[in-house]
Parts: sequence; structure tokens; C-alpha cells
Amino acid sequence: MYMKKKGTFAALLGGAAIGAGLGVLFAPQSGEKTRKELGVKIEDLVNKAKDVDVEDVKDYVANKTKEIEDALKDLDKETVLKFAKEKAQDVQQKAQDLVSYVKDKGTPVLQDAANGVRDKAIDVTKSILKKLEDSKEEK
Repeated sequence: MYMKKKGTFAALLGGAAIGAGLGVLFAPQSGEKTRKELGVKIEDLVNKAKDVDVEDVKDYVANKTKEIEDALKDLDKETVLKFAKEKAQDVQQKAQDLVSYVKDKGTPVLQDAANGVRDKAIDVTKSILKKLEDSKEEK
């Protein structure tokens, strides 16, 4: 049974890594370096999560990371500034939830990585919002 859980978790982590890669590929061209750094931070968090023994912490981190990636993909696709701002707040809240959860569970090995994901998610959302605001001003 343990091996099955481990295999399922590995598949989930693989899916999260693929999602991070797709998120970087489909993001707007400006801010590419920031999105790549976010992808590296997410990968770092996922790799560190593999070493945690508590299954619910692993699952939560993997799921929350996937939610952040999905929210960022949706944000990149939006052209309406109002909706983009709402999504940016959602991304930032999900990232903060991740940091708070890891901190509450007392898993310091994940805390720095989760903080890195949160910080990069904030950078990416600010970059996207600036691009949308600039394009709105040009019209």
C-alpha cells in the first residue's frame, strides 16, 4: 500500500512539474526570466516535498502548487484588467496559504521553498498586471 501511495504522489509531482513547464511556455513573453525563476522555485518546492514523511503535507503542497500554476495560466490568458487583478489577488492568496500551511505544520525544510514560490508568484502577477495596464494606456 505504501508503494502505491508513493507512486501516486510521484505521478502527482510529475504532473505539477509538467504544469509548471506549460505555465512558463504559455506565459506572455515579457517577464520571461521571472516566470522561469518561478518555475525553478516550484520545482525546488516539489523536490523538497518528496523528502517529507507526512503524506497530508506532501499532498497539500502538491495540490496548492498546482492551483497556483493553474491560476497563473488563467491570468496570462486574460486581457481584461479587472479580471486580471482579481486573479492576481487569488494567486497571491494561494501562495500565502501555502506558506502559512507549511509554517503551521512545522516543516522548516519546506518553508524557505514555499516563501520563494510566494515571492515569485507575486513578482509574476505584478509583471502581468503592469503589462496589461501599459497596453491599456497605449489604446
